[in-house]
Amino acid sequence: MNLTGLLERTHILLGDVGLARMAETHVLLCGLGGVGSFTAEALVRAGIGRLSLVDHDVVAPSNLNRQLPATLKTIGQKKVVVMGERLASIHPECQLELHDQFLTTESIPDFLAEKNPHWVVDAIDSLNCKVNLILEARKQGMQVISSMGAGGRLDPTKIRVSDLLDTHSCPLASHVRSRVKRRGGGRGILAVWSEEHALPHKPPEPTEIGRPRAVNGTISYMPALFGLTIAGVVIESIVRGKNMN
Repeated sequence: MNLTGLLERTHILLGDVGLARMAETHVLLCGLGGVGSFTAEALVRAGIGRLSLVDHDVVAPSNLNRQLPATLKTIGQKKVVVMGERLASIHPECQLELHDQFLTTESIPDFLAEKNPHWVVDAIDSLNCKVNLILEARKQGMQVISSMGAGGRLDPTKIRVSDLLDTHSCPLASHVRSRVKRRGGGRGILAVWSEEHALPHKPPEPTEIGRPRAVNGTISYMPALFGLTIAGVVIESIVRGKNMN
């Protein structure tokens, strides 16, 4: 395939140097729900050279309103497989690594050390895994950006990007901040979040792995905007050759 069609408009904006930097960068993206799936596609369409995807879940009917892998035909299929096929059909020269697994406290350090990415994108829901992932990534010197809560919100103008320690108005961010501080973490973790106060959620429901989780209402565009914002931050950092942390 001739990649001119894919990258010709991007080249006008980024130039030879920017595209070269994109092609040389490895991003590890954990979580392929509404946020992570849109992050992954934006990175691939911008010419990322290597992308490692991690997700253990399958497409469910409740994903149809907001997640890229979710269609009536893909219900029951592994998200990482569906997204891998989709992304390969867009940019076959991208080195895709698909990991159908659930990251645990024990597995995260070795997994990160083995992959050794330039950027770690956290788009996972599990609070323990989220905190362990971003702290270990920072410990190993990797650039990190983490998604806070996109559920229960409608106002796209309230989306913000800042250091995690500067977030507010988001219950998930509050829990993550508290745990990061308690474990000695400081600045250097970027977060995408909303200052809009979330609407009420349903009571916690059981999950296959981990504790019961509250079920938030979601709208089609909000997780996508979180994911695209994450991709934008990562891409800008790469093409400008700067360390955002």
